[in-house]
Amino acid sequence: MAITESELKTITENAEKGDAQAQFALGRLYNSGNGIELSLQKAFEWYLKSAEQGNPEAQYVIGSMFKAGSGPEKSFEKAFEWYLKSAEQGNDKAQFALGTLYEYGNGIAQSYENAASWYLKSAEQGNMTAQYYMGCCFKGGIGVDKDLEKAKEWYTKAAEQGHEEAKEDLEALI
Repeated sequence: MAITESELKTITENAEKGDAQAQFALGRLYNSGNGIELSLQKAFEWYLKSAEQGNPEAQYVIGSMFKAGSGPEKSFEKAFEWYLKSAEQGNDKAQFALGTLYEYGNGIAQSYENAASWYLKSAEQGNMTAQYYMGCCFKGGIGVDKDLEKAKEWYTKAAEQGHEEAKEDLEALI
C-alpha cells in the first residue's frame, strides 16, 4: 500500500526533528521507493541517524547494508560493529548475523564456539533459522559438544515453524 503525501510529510518532519522511529521509517521508504524516490544512499543516511540513536532494528539494517555492500562500502568489520550493537540489545536477526560472521570468519577471527553462542541466543528467541543452525551445530559437534538429542530438539523447533531443511534433517535423525 502506497504511503500518502500527508503520511510522508509527517514522517519526514518527525525524522528531521530527530525521532529515531521516524528516521527508520523514512529510511525504509527510501529503500523501497514507496511514495518517494528510491535511493539507497538516502535510505542509508536515515537508517544511520536512527542507528546512532540506538535503534536496534536500524543498527541491524546498517550492518546488513555494510555486509552486502549496499551502503557506502562493503565492510564485514563495520557490519560486525553494527550487528553487535543490535545483538546486545536482543535483536535475534543481528544475533544470527553475528553467528554467520563468526562461522565464516568474515571481518573477525573465525570461531565456531562464538558462532554457536550467537546462534543459540537467536534460537532461544524463536528465530527458526538459528534453531536449524543449532541443530546442525549439535549434530556435527560444531562449536558445541556433539549431542544428537539436542540436535533433534532444535530441528524440531525449527521444523514446527515450517523450516523445510530442519524437517528433512530431523527425519534423517529419527
